[in-house]
Amino acid sequence: MALNTQVYFDDVRVGDEIPALRKACTMQQLVMWAGASGDFYQIHYDPDFARGTGLDGIIVHGGLKNAFLGQLLHDWIAPGGFLRRFGCQYRGIDYPNQELVSRGVVTRTYEEGGQALVDLDVWTENAAGKKTTPGTATVMLPRR
Repeated sequence: MALNTQVYFDDVRVGDEIPALRKACTMQQLVMWAGASGDFYQIHYDPDFARGTGLDGIIVHGGLKNAFLGQLLHDWIAPGGFLRRFGCQYRGIDYPNQELVSRGVVTRTYEEGGQALVDLDVWTENAAGKKTTPGTATVMLPRR
């Protein structure tokens, strides 16, 4: 789906997958995220420190993966949809310079208070296909 191509409630079905978002975080992106978010925990930018804590190396910020899921949802509902609810949990470690894929699937479509709503399961997964950041969302979509 092209960016800014509106998806409509009338066209969405339970089980539909939304277009995936693929990222490969670089060290530079992690340092920039640390500055923007205020999360300066050294496991995100100092390889020696990260290894000293038992990790294999620096790891991607959980908040950055959360932001990728937000971008996934925004890209799918824009320009006329609204994000009503979104949350995720940090359940696995992701490393920079490896593909990280954000995905989503429709779990429910319904009307509430005159609004056309869609519930989704969303997650990030690593190159091995392991879900590392599961979450849920509810979006409001326009009708045709």
